[in-house]
Amino acid sequence: MLVGCNASKQPQLTVQVLKGSIPGRILKEFQESLSQKAQLKFSPVVQLQQLFKQLRSLQKKEAAQKESEGFDISGLFGKSSAKNIDLLTLGDFWLKEAIEKELIQSLSPQEFKNWSNLSPKWQELVTRNNQGLADKQGKIWAAPYRWGSTVIIYRKDKLEKFDWEVKDWSDLWREELKGRISLLNQPREVIGLTLKKLGKSYNSENLQDIKSLKSELQILNNQVKFYNSTNYIEPLILGDTWLAVGWSNDIVSLLSRYPKLSVVVPNSGTALWADLWVQPKVTAKNQETQESLSTKWIDFCWKPEIAKQIAVLTKANSPIDIEIPASEIAKPLQNVLSANPEVFEKSEFLLPLSPSAAKEYDSLFRKIKSS
Repeated sequence: MLVGCNASKQPQLTVQVLKGSIPGRILKEFQESLSQKAQLKFSPVVQLQQLFKQLRSLQKKEAAQKESEGFDISGLFGKSSAKNIDLLTLGDFWLKEAIEKELIQSLSPQEFKNWSNLSPKWQELVTRNNQGLADKQGKIWAAPYRWGSTVIIYRKDKLEKFDWEVKDWSDLWREELKGRISLLNQPREVIGLTLKKLGKSYNSENLQDIKSLKSELQILNNQVKFYNSTNYIEPLILGDTWLAVGWSNDIVSLLSRYPKLSVVVPNSGTALWADLWVQPKVTAKNQETQESLSTKWIDFCWKPEIAKQIAVLTKANSPIDIEIPASEIAKPLQNVLSANPEVFEKSEFLLPLSPSAAKEYDSLFRKIKSS
């Protein structure tokens, strides 16, 4: 938290932010860039899921306050610091539900000087209709400020005896890795990487029409030692597994400490994730000065020199088209943070599926794991 002099008279920006996703020096630079002193209250939250729960609790609190007809019932919801949140970090996975349940309000791109710095791929990610589905005629619901990907992490020392290198999803099917692999316990991720191996999209619907999908998944399942979305790094470090599929943000801070680990972004493309700024719907009541601060903060994050700092210091990628010299990225991280344009173009966000397709993914994943 940064607080200026005469704080009670200053405009205030209150933000719930994913811990580690915004460096402290960026807040200082933003404060210095403002023509008027302001209170910047940034509260770090450890998990994105917690942030989404916080967003939902805001709506419940607002509804309960309306029903109270003026009585103070704040105690029913505990001592939440989220009473007047102006901005909040949200993972793109939760964007559909946040829009559909009217937890957030849309943004006005014309108010941002640096909106044009985002490539069409990023603009399309946050342009959705009122059901939260991708729609070029929809509204802008969020502001991406960093991103990462699903990657393959492996033990170099365990695989160096083979005459091949890990480069793509197809390597997971190699006989030498049988019983040595861990996969994320996520149907969209596991079925998605198999679809990618087959030259299909992560967001494919009508899975029954893809003839070889089930057999490929059955072979892959025989390769797997376990499925886990949280504790897959330690077994790799201990040598219980030789290869894992995981998320880049889970591994980047560990690579310098464990030189036996290496990471590759699959050549055929992978799944992408993004951290977004969203504006809670209840914020609409806040003063114009606060809304202006929110707009200025988002725009500030999109300035190329600031976007570069966020990427380098938080060990992530930037949605702004910037060049980061390899010398500024630790060598073990270069495969992850130096995004290959060709691979990026073949990579995809996990977009919302139709209800029937979502059920199909879940059902197929359960059947494969139990076979």
